[in-house]
Parts: sequence; structure tokens; C-alpha cells
Amino acid sequence: MTDCNEPEAKLEALLDIINSSAHQAIAEYKKTGYGVPSTDATTFHPLDLTTDTLALKKAIRLLEGAYHQLSSILAPPQHTVMNFVFNYNWACTDVAFRARLADVLDQHPEGLTVDKLAEAVNLDKVKTARVLRALTLMGCFKEVERDVFANNRLSLILKSTNNTGYYARLHSQDVAKSAGVVYETMIDEEFSRSHEIDKAPRIFAFRKEGMKVNQYEMLEDDDKKRDAFHRAMLGQSDMLGASAVLHHYPWSDISSVVDVGSGIGAFSTPLAKMYPRLRITQHDLPKVMVLAQNAWERNAPEALLDGRVEFIPINFLEDTPVVGKDVYYLRHIIHNWPDTEATTILRNIRKAMGPNSRVLIRECYLQCGAPEPMLPNFGAGSHNAYQTDLTMWFTFNSKERTLEELQIIGAAAGLALTQVYDLVDTMLVELRIAQS
Repeated sequence: MTDCNEPEAKLEALLDIINSSAHQAIAEYKKTGYGVPSTDATTFHPLDLTTDTLALKKAIRLLEGAYHQLSSILAPPQHTVMNFVFNYNWACTDVAFRARLADVLDQHPEGLTVDKLAEAVNLDKVKTARVLRALTLMGCFKEVERDVFANNRLSLILKSTNNTGYYARLHSQDVAKSAGVVYETMIDEEFSRSHEIDKAPRIFAFRKEGMKVNQYEMLEDDDKKRDAFHRAMLGQSDMLGASAVLHHYPWSDISSVVDVGSGIGAFSTPLAKMYPRLRITQHDLPKVMVLAQNAWERNAPEALLDGRVEFIPINFLEDTPVVGKDVYYLRHIIHNWPDTEATTILRNIRKAMGPNSRVLIRECYLQCGAPEPMLPNFGAGSHNAYQTDLTMWFTFNSKERTLEELQIIGAAAGLALTQVYDLVDTMLVELRIAQS
């Protein structure tokens, strides 16, 4: 006989998870001595700017997963499914960022009428108000009184000085266009069965605009887009809590690090500041290395003066990195490539490794392990990882991987898994030379 109380018991268990994880998050904020953030705050909370928020992120993973699951059970299904589609927050966010609404409002902490705000950015006042009201529903911006808007803690992300705003814009423009043709690529004779990078939905979407190069080639030829992309990658690091790796890996046992596909130094610059005895090698394409040197001159000139960082251009699909270093670090590199190219990258690194070297792969994590009765992959608590997986498909025809999939391509390159660190939205996987 079916226990009629079982569904209700599951709901109560989800409520318990929501309650306990919310209290864990509150405790993390209180540890700073500044209490919990206010919805009307016009500055960031100190915890927003710290480099280690892993405990908070673990609490939020449970909280988001449990309350979305609870809502999907209790709400009518037509309501929930239409919520998937009735979501234009990305478009409104794009308007706010590109028009620099938050920049203008930053000069008016008490608030600004929509007439003056729209005039300042040369937009229609009625449409500007509609965009802002849609975002205020989600807690981004604040309507002080009717038709008077001000910044709050969330809208500060949309200032032009914030790198995460660039990451949002990357998705609201190029990735959104790619997402719009996904079904067409799945039934197109040329694209449907291909997992090659030049058959990504992005290529399909941009054909009408005469764009036939892949993402990397486009960035190579466009200085403005390349700069925006690298700022977006810094924003991605902030969004995913990438700095947690500085605190949760034994860097004190390391003397040399090679940042493979380093970009302008989103990972290795803070690493050099926290561990000043490390010798760091930056590896990326030649034009990126020029940008990287400029960024280090601005952000960590002491590392250049001490000679602790070197900039060596390579193509990691063709070249071998510098030889015999302790750590070869790949931050969101493997997920950009299909299995064949990903294995090639690791094989090239394997050629450079010494007997005590290790490879560290930092990627989004398609994981399981949530407490019952939550969905085993944490449900909406894993939103970032699974949405990033779709971004990789739409943009590069690649993917985020499970731990098992990373083990397989590692083994194909002669590497064996030795350690895994759960950093919530991402995982850090350590590989060493496989013993024969």
C-alpha cells in the first residue's frame, strides 16, 4: 500500500534543507562582523569581495536547489514551464549594461527620475522604465518612488567598471543569438551530427552576417572584442568564485606554475600576490601575451620587477609548454574543446611534465551527491554549471564534463586522476603521470 504521506514528507524535508542552508548562509555573513546584506544596500557587502566564499556557496547550492524543487512540486506545471520561457531578464540586463544605466545612477545615490535617466543615455523614457521595472522584480535596481530609480547591490554588477557585467553581455548578445538556432542545427544535415568546433550553433547563427571564422579567430582579429572577452573571463572568475582555489589547494608545496591558456592573468595574478615566492609562466597566443603584460604592469608590477613571471607565447594545440614545472594549470580551457582537441592539449602538457609534475584542471562540475530528497545533481543549485555546459555547446560545440569523462581524456593522454576538490560551481581535478 502506498504511503500517502510520503510526498508531504519530502516537502517537509526540502523545507528543512531550505531553512538550514539559509541559516548557514546568514552565519557566513555574520562572521564578517557586518551582518547580512540589505536589499536596498548601495555598496557591496565585504563578503562579496573576499576571495574565499566556498562555505557560502555550498549553502547557496543547497538553498537554490531545494527551493526551486519545492516550487516546481507545488506550483501548477503550466506556471512553471512558462516561467522557463517568460524570462527576458537577459535582454533587460543587456540594455542596462550597454546603456550604462548603473553608471549614471551611481552619480545619484538618492535616485533619479526616469525622464532624466533616459535623457542622459539617449533612450526613450517609457521603454527605459519598462526595462528597469522588469529588473526590479528580480531585486536589481530599486524604484525609490514611482518613476524614480536608484542603484542597489545587484545593479552595481552592471556598472561598466565591473567585469561580471562584461560576462553577462557576452551571453546576452553572442550566446543568445547562438541559442536561438539550436534546434535548426540539430536537424541541419551539415551540423546535426558534428561535434567539430566549426559546426557550433554560433557559426550557424552568424553565417547570415558573413562571419565564417570561429571564436578564437574572431578575437585574434578584433582588439575591442578581445579586450571585452578577457574582461568577461575575469567576470566569469568572480561569478564562479574562482579565487577559492587559492585557499583550498596546497600551494605552499609548489615552487613553479604554468598557466596554460592564461589569458591576461585572471588566475595567476592573484596567485602571484598571495604566494610571492612562486615562479609563474603565462602561456597563450602572441597577441594575448601582449595584453597580459600590460595587465600585469597595471595590476602586479612587483611580480615583473622581481622577475617572478614570464610570458611565453604558444599554441597549446601544437606546442609543448615549458618543461619540468611543478604545476600545469588549465582554467576553463578543456571545456572549450571537443574530446580530440582536449586530449591533444593534455598530451602536449604530458610531454613537458617531470616525474613530480601535476596537471590541475579547473572546470564546471556536472556532479551528483545532493542529500535526499533533492535531485541528485542539486537541481537549480547547479544552475551555473549546466548553463555553462550549454554555452560551451552553443559557442564551441564542446561541453562541460563529468569526472568520469575527464578521467577518460586524461588517461588517453597518459595521465591518472589523483585528487578532486569540490569548489561548488567548479571542481579542481589533479592529474599526474600514469604509472605503467
